[in-house]
Amino acid sequence: METKEDNAIDSSYIRAFDIVAIAASADGLKALIEILSALPSNFPVPIVIVKHLSPKYPSFLTEILNRHTSLTVKSPEHGETLHQSVVYIAPPDYHLLVKPKGIIELSQSPKVHFVRPSADVLFESVAQSYKERAIAVVLTGGDSDGSKGVEAIKKMGGIAIAQDKATSTVFGMPAAAIATGCVDFILPLPEIAGAIANLVLTGGLA
Repeated sequence: METKEDNAIDSSYIRAFDIVAIAASADGLKALIEILSALPSNFPVPIVIVKHLSPKYPSFLTEILNRHTSLTVKSPEHGETLHQSVVYIAPPDYHLLVKPKGIIELSQSPKVHFVRPSADVLFESVAQSYKERAIAVVLTGGDSDGSKGVEAIKKMGGIAIAQDKATSTVFGMPAAAIATGCVDFILPLPEIAGAIANLVLTGGLA
């Protein structure tokens, strides 16, 4: 029987990008399930996710997503190294940053846009560490978290994707990202997984 661990990627595999960072808030669970369930189990880069969660209640986001994807989904440890085919979920009340060489940093530094974890904090760290090898994705959610981070991603040569208005339950976060002028692709939710996969594998959408 095939397991998640059976789908190791050849270390010589050539890919156009080295990391995918995703931000989501209102109704983000549905959007994340749709994207992660459509990606192959041998997806050749790590995925790092910030979803706004209340620190007042236990989070079952990791367990829920694990039931809907062939990728491995986990809550990271401080100092852990990123691995391909693994999805890392920022824990409630902690900013998640990715440092050079794929080292995870968890921080309780001040909230950004009144939230912790913050998409801006994640995206800005990914931009600094991965430069033109990073993809940032902004999904449904309120407020403007992620917009400054998208600017950082583009400044360093990376690619930004935003969910379109028609498929967003709340268009605040994608709209703010789009308003920066730094979003490369505005896509309906059903097309985002395919776009991510094609970008990573070929450098383009086709």
